[in-house]
Amino acid sequence: MSKKFVLMNNFNENSIQKLLEKLEIQSNLEKTRQINVPQDERMLAISKDTGQLIDLILRLLNAKFVLEIGMSVGYSTLWSANVIQKNLGMITTIENNPKKIVMAKNNFSIAGIEKSVEIIENNALDAILSMKNNESFLSHFDFILIDADKENIIEYVENVLPLLRIGGIIMVDNMLYPEKYSSDMNKLISYLDTQKNLHFFTLGVGNGEEIILKIS
Repeated sequence: MSKKFVLMNNFNENSIQKLLEKLEIQSNLEKTRQINVPQDERMLAISKDTGQLIDLILRLLNAKFVLEIGMSVGYSTLWSANVIQKNLGMITTIENNPKKIVMAKNNFSIAGIEKSVEIIENNALDAILSMKNNESFLSHFDFILIDADKENIIEYVENVLPLLRIGGIIMVDNMLYPEKYSSDMNKLISYLDTQKNLHFFTLGVGNGEEIILKIS
């Protein structure tokens, strides 16, 4: 029985890795404008090194429960999947774009991770507030990735904090790049400075990642 489980797990890992490599090529082509993709269908994905960082953090946390604010086509979800599947956990991910939801579901099916992913099809803030009012989600998540619109970034962080367990981590993407987000991200840092129950620092990986540790 254990041998069958290991074989299936290795198959999933290979499927995930192959799909990640395919999506990385697609993302690079989009970013370099070598292909033209409608705005509402663009990946707008995290970078590969950010994905590797997510994988490392999840392993260090021995994480079982992940929340994503902004799924897009599921590239970041795939980076979480290896650890979460091994730990028999669940990735909850929020997306409001129907086209990207269809693409993500197809990617999850190809990678064989669809049973480990719950997609909430809703506006991000509405979905977060709904979860915040559900006791079963309080202190539930080990890791939360925020990669959605930046104008609401403080509201996202503020409202997901009750959903994060003590010792859990929030990662916010795009802290350093593109520069058009600098004003919003500076406001986030000012907000974090007022929070006594958090440790945080900006890491120069990918587009810049804010790592936020909940200590109490």
